[in-house]
Amino acid sequence: MAKPKTKRIGILTAGGDSPGLNAAIRGVGKTALGFYGMEIIGFRDGFRGLVEDRRLKLDKTTLAGILTVGGTILGTSRDKPHRMLIDGRTRDMTDVIVKNYRKHKLDCLVCLGGGGTQKSALRLHQAGLNVITLPKTIDNDVAMTDSTFGFATALDIATEAIDRLHSTAHSHHRIIIAEIMGHRAGWLTLGAGIAGGADVILIPEIPYRVEKIAEAIRRRSRVGTNFSIVAVAEGAMSVEDARVFAAAEAKRERARTVQDKKEAKAELATLESRHTGNTLRLARQLEELTHLESRVTILGYVQRGGTPSPADRLLASRLGGACADLIHQGIFGVMVAARGDRTEPVPLEKVAGKRRGVPAEHSWIATARHVGTCLGD
Repeated sequence: MAKPKTKRIGILTAGGDSPGLNAAIRGVGKTALGFYGMEIIGFRDGFRGLVEDRRLKLDKTTLAGILTVGGTILGTSRDKPHRMLIDGRTRDMTDVIVKNYRKHKLDCLVCLGGGGTQKSALRLHQAGLNVITLPKTIDNDVAMTDSTFGFATALDIATEAIDRLHSTAHSHHRIIIAEIMGHRAGWLTLGAGIAGGADVILIPEIPYRVEKIAEAIRRRSRVGTNFSIVAVAEGAMSVEDARVFAAAEAKRERARTVQDKKEAKAELATLESRHTGNTLRLARQLEELTHLESRVTILGYVQRGGTPSPADRLLASRLGGACADLIHQGIFGVMVAARGDRTEPVPLEKVAGKRRGVPAEHSWIATARHVGTCLGD
């Protein structure tokens, strides 16, 4: 009887780095190697490494000691298979990826990443490759999963930052504004704001009115509390700005010709550029309206770095192990989603191009309002 063919897996990390990536690589790798006897090839720097055939054999030695390490041993990039800069030109490299996939006789390609990676993985699946993804992002905005690895660690970091800002705000009778990551989703700001006791929380899903925020701060002053903590997502915007952005998005959706699409995309890019520095503008507005000094702390990339929390290590390990199970079962074209204490394969078609924002009726929103937090509306 012929010996069964050993399954061979390719794995890569794409998009921004996130705590828990190495734990997920380890979860996939150790389960695939030790439990199923598979072989694993890691591709460096995301989809670009697969195009350029830059690889690393993943074995027990390579996977040892990486559970607690931040970042990714494979490296990452934001390159997309269908739109990659090669020799100064943007090219579709899907055919090259397919060629290298077959060259290495892969049975599956595992892609660890956020929303953009889900879309890229779907394209490769539609090109005929066996693909499985794992949901990674500190924004927690990947659709069809309860949570993404990276979020829990970033939430700990952002919450600790707000905790530390309280003493400065109280000592100097200031408004301290903490800008937290989240262009399109407010999970991180909302969670850290509630856990850190922020007085004002501003998220992309709820456009704010500056006067409403100022009145909440003045109300605190009238009862003798001459400081306030404002947690603001980098993508939060005023009611007026939200209307302008919504109109531009609608224009892009209606665009049919290449020229119309180009113009709509340029208009959105201009608006995004103008939005940069919005938190500093908000600080100046609040200073004028409340007559309290305002200071801004932008947490930035510190939220994505460092040792992953136990919660993220556990989630990434669970999803990684479940991924290897699905490969063994021959289930492809899916994302491994977290469902309570279980995992579930979700077709990539249901994930790609969608974003999980904070619903208006979510319990965290209700909690913030119940404890008297101003949400700017």
